[in-house]
Amino acid sequence: MYSRTFLIAISALGMSPLSGHAQLRVAAAADLEPVLPPILLQFQQATGIRAEATYQASAALTTQIQNGAPFDLFLSADLSYPKRLIDAGLADAAGSPDSSTPITYAKGTLVLWIRKDSQLPPPSLDLLRNPALKHLAIANPERAPYGRAAVAALTSLKLYDNLKPRIVTAENISQAAQFVDSGNADAGLISLTSALTPRLASSGTYFLIPHDLYPSIEQGAVIVSSTTQRAAAHKLLDFLLSPTVQAQLAKSGLTPAK
Repeated sequence: MYSRTFLIAISALGMSPLSGHAQLRVAAAADLEPVLPPILLQFQQATGIRAEATYQASAALTTQIQNGAPFDLFLSADLSYPKRLIDAGLADAAGSPDSSTPITYAKGTLVLWIRKDSQLPPPSLDLLRNPALKHLAIANPERAPYGRAAVAALTSLKLYDNLKPRIVTAENISQAAQFVDSGNADAGLISLTSALTPRLASSGTYFLIPHDLYPSIEQGAVIVSSTTQRAAAHKLLDFLLSPTVQAQLAKSGLTPAK
């Protein structure tokens, strides 16, 4: 048995008392917040390595890593932000056939979500053309890949200019979902991972935005170059890419990488 003093001391150093590893610090895109916690728990149970995630917009996490934030692994909602870190020499995809390209661990899906008690018609592309739609929530397209996908889809539908004055911009995809769920927006273009959470699944309904309306949301991972936990970070990446976890991601709203 560990003494309480030992546990407090080793925790202060960021160590896991079970494994002897420093705790892995994961920078995770906001769309992973409903998905990743049980996976990290399973990873700890399988390996003894504890991992803790910080969930924010991919751009915000990229800036933090550029400024020296002590992350070990970055799970972005796209490929461009982790590629930016690779190009700057701040991250790598070692273990990938092409270490200059982020490792794709999943693909995201964009949906239109509304509350079940909404006075609007059920979600569909026609709803986006409905003048009764007064406020549409999306993630910030300058900081969040799902926000860029939302703008691309609206542009493909030739609706962006008409809807732009009615768009409510959230910091990230989780906040966009909160805007609609709280009634601060009539509908939202959000991630399928958010729509499938127990809360939103019970309180709302969604429509899958056709994939041909927006660029593929390929979600990429890189290991931060300054990490002292490279082997453990690789273990977590391998765990994410394992068939069992990829199937779990699929049930949570992410398309498997392979």
